[in-house]
Amino acid sequence: MEMVTVKYDNKIVRNFAVATMVWGAVGMLVGLIIALEMFEPAFNARLQFLTFGRMRPLHTNAVIFAFVGNGIFMGLYYSLQRLCKARMLSDLLSTIHFWGWQAIIVCAAITLPLGFTTGKEYAELEWPIDLAITVIWVVFAVNVIGTIIRRREKHMYVAIWFYLATIVTVAVLHIVNSIELPVSFLKSYPVYAGVQDALVQWWYGHNAVAFFLTTPYLGLMYYFLPKAANRPVYSYRLSIIHFWSLIFLYIWAGPHHLLYTALPDWAQSLGTAFSIMLLAPSWGGAINGLLTVRGAWDKVREDAVLKFMVVAVTAYGMATFEGPLLSLKNVNAISHYTDWTISHVHIGALGWNGFLTFGILYWLVPKMWNTTLYSKKLANLHFWIGTLGIVVYASALYWAGITQSLMWKQFTQFGVLQYPNFLETVVQILPFYMIRALGGLLYLVGVHIMIYNLIRTARQGKLVCDEEVQVPSHWEDGQPVKQNRHRWIEKRPIQFALVATVVVLIGGLVELVPTFLVKTNIPTIASVKPYTPLELQGRDIYVREGCYTCHSQMVRPFRSETERYGEYSKAGEFVYDHPFQWGSKRTGPDLHRIGGKYPNLWHFMHMEDPRSVSPGSIMPVYSWLYTQEIDTSIVGSKIRAMQSLGVPYPKEYDRQAVADMRAQAAGIAADLQKQNAPADPDKEIIAVIAYLQRLGTDIAVHR
Repeated sequence: MEMVTVKYDNKIVRNFAVATMVWGAVGMLVGLIIALEMFEPAFNARLQFLTFGRMRPLHTNAVIFAFVGNGIFMGLYYSLQRLCKARMLSDLLSTIHFWGWQAIIVCAAITLPLGFTTGKEYAELEWPIDLAITVIWVVFAVNVIGTIIRRREKHMYVAIWFYLATIVTVAVLHIVNSIELPVSFLKSYPVYAGVQDALVQWWYGHNAVAFFLTTPYLGLMYYFLPKAANRPVYSYRLSIIHFWSLIFLYIWAGPHHLLYTALPDWAQSLGTAFSIMLLAPSWGGAINGLLTVRGAWDKVREDAVLKFMVVAVTAYGMATFEGPLLSLKNVNAISHYTDWTISHVHIGALGWNGFLTFGILYWLVPKMWNTTLYSKKLANLHFWIGTLGIVVYASALYWAGITQSLMWKQFTQFGVLQYPNFLETVVQILPFYMIRALGGLLYLVGVHIMIYNLIRTARQGKLVCDEEVQVPSHWEDGQPVKQNRHRWIEKRPIQFALVATVVVLIGGLVELVPTFLVKTNIPTIASVKPYTPLELQGRDIYVREGCYTCHSQMVRPFRSETERYGEYSKAGEFVYDHPFQWGSKRTGPDLHRIGGKYPNLWHFMHMEDPRSVSPGSIMPVYSWLYTQEIDTSIVGSKIRAMQSLGVPYPKEYDRQAVADMRAQAAGIAADLQKQNAPADPDKEIIAVIAYLQRLGTDIAVHR
């Protein structure tokens, strides 16, 4: 057979490896900062750019898209070239992809602390950045698919299946969830509202976990774990079942994030049913990975790379067992809105994504720099410190979550809430928050040990920029030793990608189409009216400050919640909410029925110094709301955008909106001034108070 020389591009792998380490350290440092803010408000530093509400989206985006994203690209660019026996399609596309992705991360790191956010978890970036993500993802897709098409290996290995599924599904998720109507350069409203927005958001949010944090990492597992163990994958047939059942079932499970909410029951039930079924393929993949290491356990004891990878796969198995468990309604009734969910998420992020990334880095760097690892002892130290960090972090939040839920639901023998003051439940778990911060610190220390170790490793070798290998000039047309029907599609990347797309889209269409087309799914309520211009402005400030990261706006139909907050939430109450604000975690109380519960003065004092009215509160101060003026320059544009989205403001109301805003602000300010509060009707605090006083008042409620 004629052989040709191929030069694998290791420079692009190096670039993504360096970015993975840098952004990993940055993202985890931000995580440590917000962990400290959770039990000591002073760490917010009274700076609007450093509050928990603004830093938390920065942390999640940095870890998911910067650390894990660069880790995906690092492993994919290395493995794909070798699996295809071909250099990447275009060095230029690789370079554009790398620098474009880093530019997007920098834009996120600037805009999120500045308060430019869509308010949708894991999709907070505003519309210009969303467009940039789309462009760079297309560049990445062309480069990968082009490389697969021109490959010199006829059979597409299982890792490539997961890469293709990731590319097509992430594209669909991002585009559908990010459809928004721009109001200004860095302000937009999602086209969906209320229940529909919630369903689309968690269809995206859950499957961002599935197809950004899971499927590409499974592809990396199928390549790097056998390489590190020097053993073949345990079962080819199991990998086929694992792949197709996983991508089909995962897309249905999003509604399990919305159990007991105003989402239609049929959608909630679908989410639960498919989440339970998802246990089988998830554990199939974990078992396939762990059994690949069978016979190499002696090596695991000595090799830090295998230690990281084995624990990563174990964490994947644990997280994917717990996910279906949390989708059961009786369990979800305890876990949702508590720190239990945060612990669950971090088992996957720190254990599965983090440890597999570390194992790949420890394996890759010595190979690409043609040397040996600088210190095996430091690598093993990193492993044990990181493992201890995960255990400390997760166990603290499990206890915190269970404590929260039990306290929220506890009634006395006389049938009244034992802890009617929500703050009592917060103070009780502060020690767990301190322990969580310690776990995060340990994990971060381990990351810095790794960075030092790998820098020293690189310095003692030299990067092989263009790794030369001899490969066949083309594949042979002979039949494989073991032929089956699946082999046909394994040779055809375009057909494979199309079939995978169809399989993925089935679940999404079944859930989304009825919710948008069947009017009876979202019944309207005649008394629900659009927000006034001042309330709309206050809502935008509420979103800007990230209040949804600590407060929910969804009273569930539990006695414990209706006793504490008031009437349970109805789907028709959210029809004008762009975006929805149901939240996913309660560090503070639910706010859906907060309107009219307290006088204007209470809110005025609470936002300026939460501890003045709620001793022991961990909420940041919002002093800048008292000095920053309400931006009236785009009020008309906001009203017109809302009208375009179907909000029934009167015709040409945009011309009257500013005057109405000022009139309502003057009324609130006058009420405050009567009580000697230094209220200025032009300041943002007035808009926030107007919004809070509106919440939950559109329908008659019984207090």
